[in-house]
Amino acid sequence: MHIHILGICGTFMGGLALIAKQAGHHVTGCDADVYPPMSTQLAGSGIELIAGYGDEQLALRPDLWVIGNVVSRGNTLMEAILERGDRYVSGPQWLSENVLLHKWVLAVAGTHGKTSTSAMLAWILEDAGHRPGFLIGGLPRNFDISARLTDGDFFVIEADEYDTAFFDKRPKFLHYRPKTAILNNIEFDHADIFADLASIERQFHYFVRTIPRSGLVVSNGREPAIDRVLAQGCWTPVERFGVDGGWQTSGERDECFEVSFLGRPLGEVRWDLLGAHNRLNALAAIAGARHAGVPPGRAIAALDRFQNVRRRLEIRGTVGGIFVYDDFAHHPTAIATTLAGLRRKVGGQRILAVFEPRSNTMKLGVLKDQLPASLAAADRVYCYSRRLEWNPREALAPLGAKLRCEAELEALVAAVASDARSGDHVVIMSNGDFGGIHAKLLDRLGSRGRSC
Repeated sequence: MHIHILGICGTFMGGLALIAKQAGHHVTGCDADVYPPMSTQLAGSGIELIAGYGDEQLALRPDLWVIGNVVSRGNTLMEAILERGDRYVSGPQWLSENVLLHKWVLAVAGTHGKTSTSAMLAWILEDAGHRPGFLIGGLPRNFDISARLTDGDFFVIEADEYDTAFFDKRPKFLHYRPKTAILNNIEFDHADIFADLASIERQFHYFVRTIPRSGLVVSNGREPAIDRVLAQGCWTPVERFGVDGGWQTSGERDECFEVSFLGRPLGEVRWDLLGAHNRLNALAAIAGARHAGVPPGRAIAALDRFQNVRRRLEIRGTVGGIFVYDDFAHHPTAIATTLAGLRRKVGGQRILAVFEPRSNTMKLGVLKDQLPASLAAADRVYCYSRRLEWNPREALAPLGAKLRCEAELEALVAAVASDARSGDHVVIMSNGDFGGIHAKLLDRLGSRGRSC
C-alpha cells in the first residue's frame, strides 16, 4: 500500500512513517519545514520527502492519506483531498488499527518526562530480551532511531494529550488503549486547545477509562492533579512512585541512588543523568517494566547502561572551555528542572540560559509570569523575543540585569558569544530547531578563539 503522510517531519508522524515503512508499505510524505533530525532519519530509511503542501501531490495517487495534526482546513493539499473524496485517516487512528491492536501497549503520559521515560522503558525491555516496538518523541541513544516495529509482544509509546487531527479533536492517547499506563505529571499546557487545567485532567480521566482491569496505572504520587484524575474513577490497579508505600529512591546523588518498593531495597541505579525528575522517571520505567514481566533488579541493571534521549542536556560542543548544551525544555517547570539539575552538577560555575518561547502556549504568553522563577538559577538569561504576543522585557523584568532579549537570531548569538567565558555552561532551550543556533554559536565561539 502507498501511504502519503501530511506533516511527516513531526516527531510523532515521522515515527509513524518509519513504522509504516518497516511494515512493508511504500511511504512518502510532505511538510512545510523539512529539517534534521527527523528529515535525516526519514531520508536514511528511503522515504521520499516533499517540501510544502502543493496540490500537485494529488498526482501521487496514494492508497491512503495519513493526516498529521499540523494540517488544518485551508491547507491547499488537504482541500484538494477533500474535494476529490480520497480516503484519509489520522496518524493515531492508523497506528491503533494497524500496529497496536494486538500488542501489549505500554503508554507513557504526562506534561513532562514522556520522552525520557519512554526511552528508559523501551531500553529495559530491550535489555531483557523482549525486542519491543516503540514510538518515542525523540532520539533515544540506545537505539538512535525514534520508532521501530518488531514481532515482539510489547509496544512502548509516548502518549500525548495534544489533539489528533483537525477532524478528530480528541487527544492522541485515547487511540492507544494501553495495558500499562504511566502518568508522570499533569500541568497546564497547550493553551491553544485547553481552556484550563481541569479540562486537561478530564482528558486524562478519559485515558484512564481505556485501561483494562488486568492492566496497571503507574502514578506519580506527588502530583495532586493525578490524584484528582484517579478520583474521577479508576478501574485498574494503581502503583504510585515517589511516595511512601510505593516506589521510592534514596540517596542525595543523581548519579547513584537506591530503588525500593514497599520499603524493600531492590538495588542501585548508577548512571550519568541529572535531576530529581530523572530519578522519578526511572521509578516509573522500572514499575512499568515489572508489570510486563521484567524483574526490578534486571531493570535497575539495564538503567546503568541507559543513554538519555538526544536534546536532554546534550552537549553539542565545547569551545575554549565553554560547554554548549541542547535541551528540549520549553515549559517553565521543565526549564526550572533542567537548570536545577545542571546547577547541582556544576556548582558555582556560570550557567547562561538561552531560551526560545516557541510552543503555542509560550507564544501566547499564558505561562509568562512563571518564567522569571523558572530561570532564576541561571547567571544570565537570553530570550529570543521574535513573534511573541507578549512583552518579554516586561514579563522577565524580575530577572534584572541578568536578562537580555533579542528579536534577531544573529544578535542573540553575538550577545551570548560576547558574554561567554571559559568554564561557562550555555544551555539552549527550545522545542524546535531554534534556527540552528547551536552550530552558529559554536562557530562564533570558535572564530573568537582564532582571532585572539
